Amino acid sequence: MKRKNLYVALICLSLLSLNTFAQNRTYEGPNKMNTWSITGYGGITKFFGDLTEYNGFKRGDNEKLTGGWGLSINKQLSPIFGVQIVGFNGRLQGSKAGHISSLTNHEYNATFNSPSFVQVSLDGTANLNRLLFGYKKLRRWKVDAHLGWGIIYYHTDVDYINVTTGQEFSFSTNTDASSKTAGKWERNGSTYTREWVMPVGLSVHYELTPRFDLGLDYTHNFVNTEKLDATVGGLSDYSTQTGIWTFAKGESGNDAYGIATIALTYKLGKNAVMAKKGKYDAGSGRYHLRWANPQSLIPVPYNPTMEDADSIAKANMPKPVDPRLYTDSDGDGVADLFDKEPNTPIGSIVSGGGVAMDLDKIIRDAIKNNLPKDECEALFSNIEFDTDKAIIRNPSKETLSKVVELLNMRTNCRIVLVGHTDARASDAYNVSLSRRRVDAAKRFLIRAGITDPSRIIVEHYGEYRPIAENTTVEGLQSNRRVEIKILPNNTIRSTYPAGFRP
Repeated sequence: MKRKNLYVALICLSLLSLNTFAQNRTYEGPNKMNTWSITGYGGITKFFGDLTEYNGFKRGDNEKLTGGWGLSINKQLSPIFGVQIVGFNGRLQGSKAGHISSLTNHEYNATFNSPSFVQVSLDGTANLNRLLFGYKKLRRWKVDAHLGWGIIYYHTDVDYINVTTGQEFSFSTNTDASSKTAGKWERNGSTYTREWVMPVGLSVHYELTPRFDLGLDYTHNFVNTEKLDATVGGLSDYSTQTGIWTFAKGESGNDAYGIATIALTYKLGKNAVMAKKGKYDAGSGRYHLRWANPQSLIPVPYNPTMEDADSIAKANMPKPVDPRLYTDSDGDGVADLFDKEPNTPIGSIVSGGGVAMDLDKIIRDAIKNNLPKDECEALFSNIEFDTDKAIIRNPSKETLSKVVELLNMRTNCRIVLVGHTDARASDAYNVSLSRRRVDAAKRFLIRAGITDPSRIIVEHYGEYRPIAENTTVEGLQSNRRVEIKILPNNTIRSTYPAGFRP
């Protein structure tokens, strides 16, 4: 009953392993890694069944030490899981003194010998130390549990003495009848019985070089028969071979045997390298997936320190911008960099180069000299407002009236009104106030008789484009303004110098 429960548990574990393999696909990461290897095995074998004197490694009186060799082809699916095809060829032998047959009540001293069994299985492997300890501990050690399913071909010779009668006999399962349990295979004139086998084992490997690993492996093989030693517990009558050639179930459980070996693994693949002290370099070659963690091959993101950030910023810092490009000291609307007269009085009408101009003289000359109406000279000026007001001051009305007169003479000119405020209210309120100021200036121009009001263009920016600091009374007054720009119609928009906001 216990043996049945063990089989059920092992089958469930096998199904769980297959499901795990399905969920953990073969490694397909960005860095190429080697995944194939070949392992050679050599060691001793031990039978566990009816004809064995001890269940440990101590032999019975007629038992001999047996061994075998094997070979496996291994495929690593991930750093934890893998599969392998294992082939093993070896010998099994055992003896039992005082074996009592319940059929005849005779006592037998029996010895069996299976000179050359062949086993092939497909196993799944799981890297236990990676599961239990992660990738930072025991880096060069690999502890694998493996579980599989396969077949074993064998034939058995039995020598026995009937202690009760004194008879000595020998027989072999090397007949067609011996294959009734599962199947047969003929080799070199001998008939081999075929049975199912479930190998369960544990292996420990150490990474010697980028190509070779050395380890120890123990596999316990559960065979789906009680007749590996040609003996059915309690039912065998060697005189007549009763119970051996039938499907009779004896008093004992199914047979099993263990294989303890030294394993040498050769890792296949190109440019094999191994990690040194947990350090990986993806450019040096290909690591083997059975040892390396693919995540370790991904470079750690570079997180610069404050000193690094400062040095990078300084190395990539553009050349300083001339501060005159974004300052307008005299508030005439022309940046100091281009202003030929950077200290013109506040409220002056200036040319595109920032030179103060007499608007009355310009108008008189235009009338006197009858200049063509399609000519237009760029002019700039500002009108200022009281705090939180959008009412045109009297001096500003005079300036705007002259502007109307000039525009009516120069039909190829247009006027751009740009409203601004100081920084003493909220952003939204200041934007609204600057709009009211340009609207007030526009209404005045229309009422003053400007022809074609479509030539009036308005813009408003609130406090965002100051021409002076908002920390002094004078600076606040300079920023409460509407800029006046008289430009040719063939210019889309005037160049507006960026201001500063303290």
